[in-house]
Amino acid sequence: QVQLVESGGGLVQAGDSLRLSCTASGRSFSSYAMSWFRQAPGEERKFVAGINWNGDTTLYANDVKGRFAISRDNAKNTAFLQMNSLKPEDTAVYYCYANILRREYWGQGTQVFVSS
Repeated sequence: QVQLVESGGGLVQAGDSLRLSCTASGRSFSSYAMSWFRQAPGEERKFVAGINWNGDTTLYANDVKGRFAISRDNAKNTAFLQMNSLKPEDTAVYYCYANILRREYWGQGTQVFVSS
């Protein structure tokens, strides 16, 4: 069993930065890829960024590329999402996600609100 807990959300102004954290418990964190998704009000949950097990491969959605950076610290069982140059359209609940042996795990989400 894996549990994912996000933190770091909040209310910021456009142009500000935030760093989200996702701490995992349970199975060996360093053995699986991690991703971040987000869901804005009235919209579907969408992929934001992903990172492989050792951090040497990352992938980003086009609308965050160049502004967001995903990373991980396997010693701390934590993945991060550094969000810079935030825009009002980045307002959403952000979720971390792992797919381990075809079983999906989601965190409870952390709210990010970007005011204009």
